[in-house]
Amino acid sequence: MKVSDKYLKIVEWSEEDQCYVGRCPNLMVGGVHGDDEAKVYQELCVVVEEWIEIYKKDGDTLPIATAGKKYSGKFNLRVGENLHEQLSLDALRAGESLNSYCVKKLQEPYALTSREDRKGLLTPASQSSSLKKPPL
Repeated sequence: MKVSDKYLKIVEWSEEDQCYVGRCPNLMVGGVHGDDEAKVYQELCVVVEEWIEIYKKDGDTLPIATAGKKYSGKFNLRVGENLHEQLSLDALRAGESLNSYCVKKLQEPYALTSREDRKGLLTPASQSSSLKKPPL
Protein backbone atom coordinates (compact mmCIF):
# COMPACT_ATOMS: atom_id res chain seq x y z
CA MET A 1 0.00 0.00 0.00
CA LYS A 2 1.23 3.47 -0.90
CA VAL A 3 1.23 6.26 1.69
CA SER A 4 -1.19 8.18 -0.55
CA ASP A 5 -3.73 5.36 -0.17
CA LYS A 6 -4.22 6.49 3.42
CA TYR A 7 -5.74 9.80 2.32
CA LEU A 8 -9.33 10.32 1.23
CA LYS A 9 -9.59 11.80 -2.26
CA ILE A 10 -12.85 13.49 -3.18
CA VAL A 11 -14.00 14.45 -6.68
CA GLU A 12 -17.37 16.12 -7.02
CA TRP A 13 -19.23 18.44 -9.33
CA SER A 14 -19.15 22.15 -8.43
CA GLU A 15 -22.21 24.07 -9.62
CA GLU A 16 -20.40 27.33 -8.91
CA ASP A 17 -17.33 26.45 -10.97
CA GLN A 18 -19.23 24.30 -13.53
CA CYS A 19 -16.55 21.62 -13.40
CA TYR A 20 -15.36 18.67 -11.32
CA VAL A 21 -13.24 19.61 -8.32
CA GLY A 22 -10.87 17.15 -6.68
CA ARG A 23 -9.51 17.65 -3.19
CA CYS A 24 -7.74 15.79 -0.43
CA PRO A 25 -8.92 17.13 2.94
CA ASN A 26 -6.29 17.46 5.65
CA LEU A 27 -3.36 16.94 3.29
CA MET A 28 -3.62 20.04 1.10
CA VAL A 29 -5.70 23.19 0.78
CA GLY A 30 -7.29 23.83 -2.59
CA GLY A 31 -7.69 21.25 -5.29
CA VAL A 32 -7.62 20.34 -8.94
CA HIS A 33 -10.42 20.85 -11.42
CA GLY A 34 -11.55 19.91 -14.90
CA ASP A 35 -14.40 18.75 -17.13
CA ASP A 36 -13.66 15.01 -16.95
CA GLU A 37 -14.29 13.36 -13.57
CA ALA A 38 -11.86 10.47 -14.17
CA LYS A 39 -9.08 12.79 -15.34
CA VAL A 40 -9.58 15.04 -12.32
CA TYR A 41 -9.23 11.99 -10.06
CA GLN A 42 -6.06 10.89 -11.87
CA GLU A 43 -4.58 14.38 -11.57
CA LEU A 44 -5.59 14.53 -7.89
CA CYS A 45 -3.75 11.26 -7.23
CA VAL A 46 -0.59 12.71 -8.80
CA VAL A 47 -0.91 15.93 -6.78
CA VAL A 48 -1.40 13.96 -3.55
CA GLU A 49 1.81 12.02 -4.25
CA GLU A 50 3.60 15.33 -4.88
CA TRP A 51 2.33 16.80 -1.60
CA ILE A 52 3.48 13.75 0.35
CA GLU A 53 6.95 14.26 -1.16
CA ILE A 54 6.85 17.97 -0.22
CA TYR A 55 6.01 17.09 3.39
CA LYS A 56 8.89 14.60 3.48
CA LYS A 57 11.34 17.01 1.81
CA ASP A 58 10.40 19.79 4.26
CA GLY A 59 10.81 17.39 7.18
CA ASP A 60 7.19 17.91 8.21
CA THR A 61 5.05 15.20 9.76
CA LEU A 62 2.27 14.02 7.46
CA PRO A 63 -1.25 14.90 8.59
CA ILE A 64 -3.44 12.21 10.11
CA ALA A 65 -4.70 9.77 7.49
CA THR A 66 -8.33 10.23 6.41
CA ALA A 67 -9.17 7.13 4.35
CA GLY A 68 -10.99 4.30 6.08
CA LYS A 69 -11.54 6.32 9.24
CA LYS A 70 -14.11 4.82 11.62
CA TYR A 71 -16.48 7.19 13.40
CA SER A 72 -17.82 6.47 16.89
CA GLY A 73 -20.98 8.53 16.48
CA LYS A 74 -19.95 10.82 19.34
CA PHE A 75 -18.09 14.11 19.51
CA ASN A 76 -17.83 16.97 21.98
CA LEU A 77 -18.95 20.37 20.86
CA ARG A 78 -18.32 23.64 22.67
CA VAL A 79 -21.14 26.05 21.89
CA GLY A 80 -20.84 28.77 24.52
CA GLU A 81 -23.13 29.45 27.45
CA ASN A 82 -25.78 31.45 25.58
CA LEU A 83 -26.26 28.93 22.78
CA HIS A 84 -26.24 26.07 25.30
CA GLU A 85 -29.01 27.79 27.24
CA GLN A 86 -31.06 28.49 24.10
CA LEU A 87 -30.72 24.93 22.81
CA SER A 88 -31.67 23.54 26.23
CA LEU A 89 -34.79 25.73 26.38
CA ASP A 90 -35.77 24.82 22.82
CA ALA A 91 -35.32 21.11 23.62
CA LEU A 92 -37.54 21.48 26.71
CA ARG A 93 -40.21 23.25 24.65
CA ALA A 94 -40.06 20.41 22.11
CA GLY A 95 -40.28 17.80 24.88
CA GLU A 96 -36.99 16.22 23.86
CA SER A 97 -33.64 15.61 25.47
CA LEU A 98 -30.95 18.11 24.58
CA ASN A 99 -29.03 15.38 22.76
CA SER A 100 -32.03 14.26 20.65
CA TYR A 101 -32.95 17.84 19.85
CA CYS A 102 -29.40 18.72 18.73
CA VAL A 103 -29.09 15.56 16.64
CA LYS A 104 -32.33 16.45 14.86
CA LYS A 105 -31.13 20.02 14.24
CA LEU A 106 -27.79 18.80 12.89
CA GLN A 107 -29.55 16.34 10.55
CA GLU A 108 -31.95 18.89 9.05
CA PRO A 109 -29.62 20.23 6.34
CA TYR A 110 -28.83 16.66 5.24
CA ALA A 111 -32.44 15.47 5.01
CA LEU A 112 -32.57 15.95 1.24
CA THR A 113 -34.47 13.76 -1.16
CA SER A 114 -32.07 13.14 -4.02
CA ARG A 115 -28.46 12.07 -4.27
CA GLU A 116 -27.71 15.10 -6.45
CA ASP A 117 -29.03 17.44 -3.76
CA ARG A 118 -26.86 15.77 -1.14
CA LYS A 119 -23.81 16.07 -3.41
CA GLY A 120 -24.53 19.74 -3.97
CA LEU A 121 -24.88 20.33 -0.24
CA LEU A 122 -21.47 18.88 0.44
CA THR A 123 -19.78 20.96 -2.24
CA PRO A 124 -17.88 23.80 -0.57
CA ALA A 125 -19.20 27.25 -1.41
CA SER A 126 -15.98 28.23 -3.07
CA GLN A 127 -13.25 26.07 -4.52
CA SER A 128 -9.74 27.23 -5.18
CA SER A 129 -7.36 25.73 -7.64
CA SER A 130 -4.42 27.00 -5.59
CA LEU A 131 -2.71 24.29 -3.61
CA LYS A 132 -1.33 24.96 -0.15
CA LYS A 133 -0.52 22.93 2.92
CA PRO A 134 -3.31 23.15 5.47
CA PRO A 135 -2.47 25.21 8.56
CA LEU A 136 -0.87 23.17 11.35
